[in-house]
Amino acid sequence: MLYNILVPLSEYLSFLNVFRYITFRTAYAAITALVITLVFGPYVIRKLKEMSFSMKSKGYEPERHKVKEGTPTMGGVMIVGSAAISTLLWADLRNPYIWIVLLLFMGYGLIGFVDDYKKTILKNPNGISPRQKSGGQLFFAVIATFLVLYVDKTGVSTKLAMPFFKNLVINMGYLYCLFAVFIMIGTSNAVNLTDGLDGLAITPSIIAFVTIGFMTYLTGNYKFANYLNIIFVPGAGEVAIFCGAMVGAGLGFLWFNAHPASVFMGDVGSLSIGGALAGVAIIAKHEIALAIVGGIFVMETFSVILQVGYFKMTKGKRLFRMAPIHHHFELAGWSETKITVRFWIISFILALIALSTLKLR
Repeated sequence: MLYNILVPLSEYLSFLNVFRYITFRTAYAAITALVITLVFGPYVIRKLKEMSFSMKSKGYEPERHKVKEGTPTMGGVMIVGSAAISTLLWADLRNPYIWIVLLLFMGYGLIGFVDDYKKTILKNPNGISPRQKSGGQLFFAVIATFLVLYVDKTGVSTKLAMPFFKNLVINMGYLYCLFAVFIMIGTSNAVNLTDGLDGLAITPSIIAFVTIGFMTYLTGNYKFANYLNIIFVPGAGEVAIFCGAMVGAGLGFLWFNAHPASVFMGDVGSLSIGGALAGVAIIAKHEIALAIVGGIFVMETFSVILQVGYFKMTKGKRLFRMAPIHHHFELAGWSETKITVRFWIISFILALIALSTLKLR
């Protein structure tokens, strides 16, 4: 909004030219979202407590999780609200990619909100049914995919670039639609599975948004994209501002979510974060890089898949002590802080590997 209001005035006030730069607006989008979250966070947490939006045990978590009962959940509304407000304030609202990623972000947040509401207020520990949740995720993923294809005027939206290979770009055609929908649903569920310990999901998400946001900026800049031999997507660079807002909102949320957590993000946070992260990667044509930088989310998801598959194949035996895998390490005696910090370190290393793909091709 500020871009649309102030840039036309730069003809008369030259110092307003700074609002033309994506890097400037991305930085201040992060600061704005951070300030909003820190200022309004205590009020939101207090209201969540008053309205009884608090964590309820499902009965199968490790014993130490019982002390977390009663901690407010649905703190993801802080992330959704602050990131959305900051994006609308600093982004060029004429850019269609901004609206696509916001649609996905808010849509998945809505699904998570309904799920959290049923778990807390309606006291249904399972929330909405898997069919309802999957149906909602599919609905918004299909709409977002269609809009990305519709907006694309250069024919790159169905192409998949393979990192580490200089000229290996696969045009998937209409199969890309299925691929994109799978990524959005899969990533949102993966972040949701990871959200099991204080600070465990939000920090890898922040790292992922920093990484993918930087890649998005390069993708939207013709000179950088040409130099790095990556797919150029006109207008995609503006989405870096949303990524900046997500980084700021995530850091603000971590202030309250650090161990011992004062609030949990709930499904409203994890589903919206995962969906938006996938949406940005799809717009920026860095889908494979997302799988690398989001390796923690991939690991958590595959631990559940392997656990269920092994349990069925062996008729009752377990591959891990408990899945997702962070619970396995809990039962192995690791402290919660040790697990989260080590997972953060892994996320940082994976981010460096993902960034290296920009040149290793």
